Amino acid sequence: MAFLWFILIGLVAGYLGSLIFKGSGNGLLINLIVGIIGGFLGGWLFGLLGIGGTSIVWSLISAVVGAILLLWIVSLIKKK
Repeated sequence: MAFLWFILIGLVAGYLGSLIFKGSGNGLLINLIVGIIGGFLGGWLFGLLGIGGTSIVWSLISAVVGAILLLWIVSLIKKK
């Protein structure tokens, strides 16, 4: 069951991150990948800052922040 929540949070986080950063979605698979990687990135970043929580809402917030950060890094790489 936890894996299902992880996938759903990743999908929502990737979609929200792509909407906030670019203004449009990137498709289901790309949003899922960005959300899952963003979840790891956001969790790692918030862990470094000493900020954390255990709720689903907190997981979604950290995953969205990670997804936005990931999309920003990818956009910097694409510009070069």
